[in-house]
Amino acid sequence: MGKKIKIGVFGGYRGRTAINVLQFHPDAELVAVCDKYQPILASVKKRADELGQNVALYTDFDQFFQHEMDAVILANYATEHGTYAVKFLESGRHVMSEVLPTETMAQAVALVEAVEKSGKVYAYAENFCYMQHSFEMWRRYKLGQIGEAVYLEGEYAHDCASIWPRITYGDRNHWRNLLTPNFYCTHSCGPMIAMSGLRPVQVVGFELPQSIDMLSVGAQKGAAVEIITFENGAVGKSLHGDLKRTPHSYNYVFYGQNGMMETDRFAKDCDSLSVYSEIGKPFGKGVWEERFKPEHFIEPELAARVKTHGGSDFYPTHFFIKKILGDPIGEEYSIDVYKALDMSMCGLLGYRSVLAGNRPMKIPNFRNKEEREPWRNDNACTNPAVAGDQLLPITSWGERDIPDAVYDRVKQLWIEKKDAMTLPENDIYR
Repeated sequence: MGKKIKIGVFGGYRGRTAINVLQFHPDAELVAVCDKYQPILASVKKRADELGQNVALYTDFDQFFQHEMDAVILANYATEHGTYAVKFLESGRHVMSEVLPTETMAQAVALVEAVEKSGKVYAYAENFCYMQHSFEMWRRYKLGQIGEAVYLEGEYAHDCASIWPRITYGDRNHWRNLLTPNFYCTHSCGPMIAMSGLRPVQVVGFELPQSIDMLSVGAQKGAAVEIITFENGAVGKSLHGDLKRTPHSYNYVFYGQNGMMETDRFAKDCDSLSVYSEIGKPFGKGVWEERFKPEHFIEPELAARVKTHGGSDFYPTHFFIKKILGDPIGEEYSIDVYKALDMSMCGLLGYRSVLAGNRPMKIPNFRNKEEREPWRNDNACTNPAVAGDQLLPITSWGERDIPDAVYDRVKQLWIEKKDAMTLPENDIYR
């Protein structure tokens, strides 16, 4: 066995799945974890001690940055991945970024150019591309079983109102409370782009009515839709956000010239798939495979050790490692910076479409340097610290003046380790 790749993880809460993979992966070594929340580091230490592994733990980012490592996995705040990715790439380290790649189009330009200049591996950990059903759809499309893509759907419905205290701590300025509904789009549109291999060229965005429950916990968002046109003329619908459904769903539909694939949206764990193919058959006389649960087709024994997010959390880290090692399987299935930005721009520009009255927006191809230039100084977003005079409204429905009492209530629930279960009495949003 060759020398193991030394990898650090920035962000121990969302990074715990990658930490888990690194602690048993035969080609990698977890060397450091950084998080500002001490209890998370304590849990990492406990597990490392149980395994007899030496993992350096940091609350200070600068000390973590100086630690010797070949690569880093970014699992910090979702709006800050782009800037930290550039910093690590410029220092000569490989980077895997959790969702989302960047907060702004200007950051997207900086990221792609840092990847190109450094020559290091950049991987995007959009785990929903590797769910057993969506990854099987990806495999079958590559095999040509349904013909060229015609129409696609991706759906990620996750009502987060109850867990808002756990993930925002009652902080008015937490990134989740400053989020537009279109921003967090790649769980729904990402698998469409990954499995088809097609580049999105145009997006029309929509913002659905605000969620009363989300307003009651301090968030001015609900759900969003992006209608995406692909380079071959196919159309996709991406639906995502805080919609009333439990358990939450991750479902996909894929129509091709010669067949179709569809996940079972009401199956337990949303993990079953149906496939219809007319390849080699008369019109209307194709072969149906109905409601089956796909098996892992790459490293099944290793993949079976990871259960989180439908078992999909193994593959982004695995393919990242394999791509660093020059293994063709990593090149084939790891999501590179160009595809990552194709996915995220559907949301970034989808919201611009919303604010422009649902006007179609062209999605630039950042593989071409000349198409980056108009966006080089575009810092428009909902974060005042980044946007400056290009600040966008959080919602197209008109920003609300949410009282401090709302955030105080959410903070108290977090302190008491309780979820938000119902609207409070005399809630202003009833």
